[in-house]
Amino acid sequence: MSASHGSVPTNGHNGTPASQASLGGLSWLNFLTALMQTGFGAFLAVYLTNQQWSRTDIGFALSAGTAAAMVSQVPAGMLVDWAPVKRLAAAGAVLAIMAAATLIAAVPLRWPVYAAQVLQGVAAAVLTPAIAALTLALSRQEKLGERLGRNVRFAAIGSALAAGILGLVGAWISLRGVFWLAALCGLPCLVAIARIRSADMETVHLRTSHLAAIPPRHRTTPPKRMLQVCRDPALLVFAACVMLFQLGNAALLPTAAGALARTFGRLPDLVVPAVMPMLAHVRLHSDDLLVAAWIVVPQLFAALLSPWLGRYAQMRGRRLVLLAGFAVLPLRALLFASDGSPEVMVAYQMLDGISAAVLGVMIPLVVADITRGGGRFNLAIGIVGLASGVGGALSTAIAGVLSDRIGEIATFLALGGAGLCACVLLAAAMPETRDVPSRASAKPRPA
Repeated sequence: MSASHGSVPTNGHNGTPASQASLGGLSWLNFLTALMQTGFGAFLAVYLTNQQWSRTDIGFALSAGTAAAMVSQVPAGMLVDWAPVKRLAAAGAVLAIMAAATLIAAVPLRWPVYAAQVLQGVAAAVLTPAIAALTLALSRQEKLGERLGRNVRFAAIGSALAAGILGLVGAWISLRGVFWLAALCGLPCLVAIARIRSADMETVHLRTSHLAAIPPRHRTTPPKRMLQVCRDPALLVFAACVMLFQLGNAALLPTAAGALARTFGRLPDLVVPAVMPMLAHVRLHSDDLLVAAWIVVPQLFAALLSPWLGRYAQMRGRRLVLLAGFAVLPLRALLFASDGSPEVMVAYQMLDGISAAVLGVMIPLVVADITRGGGRFNLAIGIVGLASGVGGALSTAIAGVLSDRIGEIATFLALGGAGLCACVLLAAAMPETRDVPSRASAKPRPA
């Protein structure tokens, strides 16, 4: 593949690989940021309950973070695209999350907690594209899929361990300690960022021809205008596919949780399953163990599969991997509708690990394909992230209404139908993006 596609006259496949120190720092950054951010959400709900907050106030606090993250997706992508030093963007986001966790631990009052949630939501929206940008810069072009798979592996392991570690802290020390620990986790995150060497960031053009990764002084063409990126047909189709997938996926487990709670009489809050480890001082019930299995099993499955999926996508193309990941959703929905026993649902949730691995790897990989010749990689990541957030928000709202009016089984089928629509749109309208550079060259191939 020639590097004539809007970057520099070098072959990105034959460049010098990044140092092991930088790649190791990137792996640890994915692990530690996942560990750090697990404290927000479910643990926050329990912490604020113990601080005598009402359910309404807790709901507003959680919604403030979600809304801030959604609104910030596109501006955050633009910011990371603009930032000349991506490591500083990542470090700034980590510092902001540390500040948010500290504020929640130190001042658990209404407005400080609301402000902390907004700060964390905005920082998370910056951190995701910043890590993707660092990955794009450090990975050799033909190894990007595998490297993204390793990112997902380390993040999944971090999330799985975080629920247990932070749960033990909350149960044996204090709920406030969860957020002090989350803030302290930011320090090794900063160390991981510092391990990414500036020398490796200066030799990006020897590893990849992706315009977004190339330092400005090495570029031979400017990035596309932002409006051009927003109108890219492949990007818009992909964003629509992701939105439809999340429209079906986000509410699937919460709907199952509600159905089981009504059927079996006692289950912990499955919508916020990280709460379970924090109740270790209470007598452990078998359904608590089931909840843990529902969450940990797909995370471990995603960690196992993701590097292999990245390698396969590099060799065979993106569409087949995407279709496999999307097709899991209607299958899960059908299984939930047909058999609702808690034990069998653990097996169903293993399938969720496939979807998590596919989305974690394929979203940045497909966006990198689409934007290779025109840049604006992080802006495009933000557009897809916004579509995903909108789909997830609509999913939980619609599923709640459907469950009340037509029952859980019909709701499962409706959610599966949204997933099926995502599969149909993907198959019918989404191009194979692995070969985009050869089709969308910004310049003729040099002689």
